Amino acid sequence: MLVLTRKVGQSIVIGNDIEVVVLEVRGEQVRVGIRAPKNVAVHRKEIFEQIQGENIAASETRPEDVPDL
Repeated sequence: MLVLTRKVGQSIVIGNDIEVVVLEVRGEQVRVGIRAPKNVAVHRKEIFEQIQGENIAASETRPEDVPDL
């Protein structure tokens, strides 16, 4: 894992088109802004893991488990 130190207003660039900017530091919380193309999904990790779990559950659904419409 790459570890970087940034101050408020400073940023890091990922690839050619993603920028992460430190907006504010308050106690143990850090607010970041993320500039990324619209086709790049950006999620908090806990939301990403929830989406992954739902996708796995949906892929395991058998046709007989779905009620007739």
